[in-house]
Amino acid sequence: MNKSEIKNRKSTIVVKLGGTEGVDFSAICRDAAGLLAGGHKLVLVHGGSAEANALGEAVGCPPRFVTSPSGYTSRYTDRRTLEIFAMAVNGKVNTLLVEQLQTLGVNAFGLSGLDGGLMRAKRKAAIRIVENGKKKILRDDYTGKIESVDASLLQALLEAGCTPVIAPLALSEKGEALNVDADRAAAEVAAALQAGTLILLTAVPGLMRAFPDESTLIPEISAADLEAALGYAQGRMKKKVLGAQEALAGGVGRVVIADGRVEQPITGALAGRGTVIR
Repeated sequence: MNKSEIKNRKSTIVVKLGGTEGVDFSAICRDAAGLLAGGHKLVLVHGGSAEANALGEAVGCPPRFVTSPSGYTSRYTDRRTLEIFAMAVNGKVNTLLVEQLQTLGVNAFGLSGLDGGLMRAKRKAAIRIVENGKKKILRDDYTGKIESVDASLLQALLEAGCTPVIAPLALSEKGEALNVDADRAAAEVAAALQAGTLILLTAVPGLMRAFPDESTLIPEISAADLEAALGYAQGRMKKKVLGAQEALAGGVGRVVIADGRVEQPITGALAGRGTVIR
């Protein structure tokens, strides 16, 4: 990689749009359009939990969330749940995000990790959970841990003037579709691109010492202190802290966990509003 390529990669910003209720996708898209017009390079990775939950309820297949022995919460994804997740996240959320960006003059390119083998993951066919105080093993699960991201595909899109918008599905070693955690997917994308900044936008101001007391927001934390931060990260915030660890270990310059409910959330995060992790 020559100096120009290194500079271009370090100027790339990867933004994860939280899929929970309250995150303002319209404000994020407007902010992204302004930043792109100013010469920034963006890659967007999105979730879609709220839409997947709503669709599952509507078709009589409500979501089931499980907790691992280490305290991480995730969606149990059998084949039927995978199909519902793909319909909601890749079919609806991704398409509507691309639509919003296109109306703002952004040449957005929607894809999932399946397309072109962008994200490859190892399937966790059986997962360990804790339920009612008892340890159990669930089988027939279609979730995975990302093992590789094809940065060259994303670079080709960026060089063609496109803004990638990525849904959190990946390809298993057998070619199966897998549900992957969007925060960690964004971290792996940022690491593969050697991005300067990874921004994780969510429905809270950042990492708090005593959730949900927003006055306990932690404005800055070092990578060395992230292990301790896992102790007071609650619920989905644990995955964000873990994603931050993985991104920094992969060479990303900094990670910002920031509020996705406000105007200009990306610009605010770049200015340090939220929790900055270096």
